[in-house]
Amino acid sequence: MSAAALVDLILRRTAYMTLATADGDGSPWASPVWFAVGDDRMLYWVSRPTSVHSQNIAARTDVSVVVFDTNARVGEAQAVYARARATEVPDGDGIEVFSRASVEAGIGPWTVANVTAPAELRLYRADVTELSLLDPQATGGRDIRVPVGLTP
Repeated sequence: MSAAALVDLILRRTAYMTLATADGDGSPWASPVWFAVGDDRMLYWVSRPTSVHSQNIAARTDVSVVVFDTNARVGEAQAVYARARATEVPDGDGIEVFSRASVEAGIGPWTVANVTAPAELRLYRADVTELSLLDPQATGGRDIRVPVGLTP
């Protein structure tokens, strides 16, 4: 399987990503968030604007993301690592991607009205700027990453 195909497989079969943000002073914060991925590998999630990670994104758009299978046996896990620019999507553009994943997960559909005022949640998007995978040839649990192209 190609590295690009493996990235897409991991992103589509995994429900949660670890979103790492930093506030305006650079203090880090990591949060697990349920997410959906678009065909263009943009990552979408919903959150309250008052949550720490949302406030951090408002102050500093650079984020890091890790998506991995938490059920994998030790030494057999694979992960997608990404650097991205995150933003609140004020007009709900992309809600159809999030809604489709939500319906597939049995949660139900989402509309723009669910993520715009006066609703309490907002849609967020991470535009991936750099992708990598663990090197499948690395042994001994070494964290050696292989860059992957951005286009699917």
